[in-house]
Amino acid sequence: MADEPEETPQLDVPVGMFEDIEDLKAQVANLTALVKTLTGGEGDEPGEASADRAEAAGGEAAESEANEEEWQYPPFILLLDPPEYDDELRALIEWVEGVLVPGYLAEPSADARWCHLWFEHPVAVARLHACWLAWQELTDPATCGYTGPSTWHRDHLDPCVRELRAPNGPFTACTKGEHQVGHRLPGRVPSAWNHEST
Repeated sequence: MADEPEETPQLDVPVGMFEDIEDLKAQVANLTALVKTLTGGEGDEPGEASADRAEAAGGEAAESEANEEEWQYPPFILLLDPPEYDDELRALIEWVEGVLVPGYLAEPSADARWCHLWFEHPVAVARLHACWLAWQELTDPATCGYTGPSTWHRDHLDPCVRELRAPNGPFTACTKGEHQVGHRLPGRVPSAWNHEST
């Protein structure tokens, strides 16, 4: 009895574990084939070169997505340099003069000031640009539903106009005779809202 063979311990391995391993192998094979297809390396054996190409392709995809996301939303006007600043200001002037002034800003008065050369006041440009960005987002029913315009009026337009036309706002010294900023005569601004035949 001294030389009895030792019994090997029986491990209880669940049958499902083998199925899981086979599923993982199939998924790895599918991913490897997909990486080869995307990188054009159909003749390569799976290995370090394929992994490097897959990593590079993933990095390019992430960089492309980051670039798309970066340009998906317009930057705040004060962060721009010419000529981008000039282009954005031109579009802002078109919106302010074509939509905001005729639709929302009544005749200026001592209690409700407005400067026809508002685009020479950096504070006015900044506030109106922010208001315009919000208008672009909140007047699109596809993205904001039916309540977007109401939200824009309450949260963006009313505070913006209140600050600009306040007694201590940027137009405080802008009266018929004197101005806070040294103004020059404005040029004609092309407008998408005024389609004049030439």
